[in-house]
Amino acid sequence: MCQMIYNNCMENRIKQILIIRKDLNMRKGKIAAQAAHASLAVFFNKMKEEKKNESNEVSFTLKVDNSFMLSWIEGRFVKICVYVNSKEELIEIYEKAKAAKLPCSLIEDAGFTEFKEPTFTAVAIGPDDPEKIDLLTKHLPLY
Repeated sequence: MCQMIYNNCMENRIKQILIIRKDLNMRKGKIAAQAAHASLAVFFNKMKEEKKNESNEVSFTLKVDNSFMLSWIEGRFVKICVYVNSKEELIEIYEKAKAAKLPCSLIEDAGFTEFKEPTFTAVAIGPDDPEKIDLLTKHLPLY
């Protein structure tokens, strides 16, 4: 049923996929925070510092060189949360997204709260062409 919803509702719509490591057994709040970090990092990684003024205020410019990203920003923020069961799976899908030149981010938690050391927790892929994203993520179960 979940896969049918994924296929029918999200096909051919610009989207962002958030991939969470289920093997870490994170609290719900931690999952939400890590997914938010991943989603925003895709954009923050594209920002460039412009200038500092005399009061130490810094302005940034977001360079969106991808029509899918621009359409997503200006339209609906479709996000789908799926999961993997290991660090290796998370890193592998991130590497595949980078190789496919899809906008993506990999989140490494600092290890100050739930984990005792830095831990890879989440990946975001997109927003971008749903067909390209689906090639990498369609097999992943919904969270």
